[in-house]
Amino acid sequence: MKTILLSTAFSALATGAFAAAHAMSPAVAASDQDVSNGIVSAETVTAAENGWLVVHRTDAEMKPGPVVGYAPLRMGETADVAAILQEDVAPGDMLMLMVHSEAGGTAKGVFEYTLGATEDGPVKPEGDLVMATITAQ
Repeated sequence: MKTILLSTAFSALATGAFAAAHAMSPAVAASDQDVSNGIVSAETVTAAENGWLVVHRTDAEMKPGPVVGYAPLRMGETADVAAILQEDVAPGDMLMLMVHSEAGGTAKGVFEYTLGATEDGPVKPEGDLVMATITAQ
């Protein structure tokens, strides 16, 4: 009886740990939106660690370009993450909203990434960028 109870308890803990780890898979959900107010938002962002939602310019080639905005992220799932755009974005411009790490920089809580740098760089679970691409309206 004790063996069955321990086995059941272990199974429940393992399932809970798996579910928690799976729920922490980094992700970005965002839709095309009006950015004339100087803000771009992601509906939800899931981050496995504290970091940044970084807004890159992009185009049909889908390569991340220059950073035009960013917002801090807490570990876990966050709804309605808004980044203030640091330069004008015109209707029709494509933007890539990407999860970046807080790792590698010299100052905690300060966004230090520049295109191609390792400081506060993009997270790449299994080698893939965590991002969503939208078109400014």
